[in-house]
Amino acid sequence: DSGAVRSIYSLKGRHGGKPLAICLGDVDHLYRYCQVNVPDELLRDLLPGPVTLVLKRSEELNKDLNPFTSLVGVRIPDHPFVRELARACSGPLALTSANVSCQASTLTVAEFQDLWPQLSLIIDGGPIGDEQSPECRLGSTVVDLSVPGKFTIIRPGCALAPTVEILRQKYGL
Repeated sequence: DSGAVRSIYSLKGRHGGKPLAICLGDVDHLYRYCQVNVPDELLRDLLPGPVTLVLKRSEELNKDLNPFTSLVGVRIPDHPFVRELARACSGPLALTSANVSCQASTLTVAEFQDLWPQLSLIIDGGPIGDEQSPECRLGSTVVDLSVPGKFTIIRPGCALAPTVEILRQKYGL
């Protein structure tokens, strides 16, 4: 939905040059929206979880989503409600953190009350991590897997060590 994508960019204070991720319910759905050049097992070793994988986008994605790049970040959070919501939708969910760009990541709905008046719907699924843990505020670990045979860490995030271990030791990247 192009209008929804524009609303997110506006709310976040972003422009189309700073990409949004997509949220999917299952790894199987990823193949529709991305060009995958890594083993399926690798995807399943990292997802669902606190990792965003950056892959080449397919023609299936809305053209207004990240119009200035051929890549897209994909999240499959390890949160039952979010995954069920993503499964129930007819397409991917545009995904972003619940804060204005460059501000600290939020873990509860109360932490982004200033944005509530601009939102159509707020669903409180509980905290998305330990509120006392500084690592939880780092966001997901973002890994670019768009180039065959290698990976690039775009953001270290909260799952850097286990992600790098899987990529290097199990897959030799």
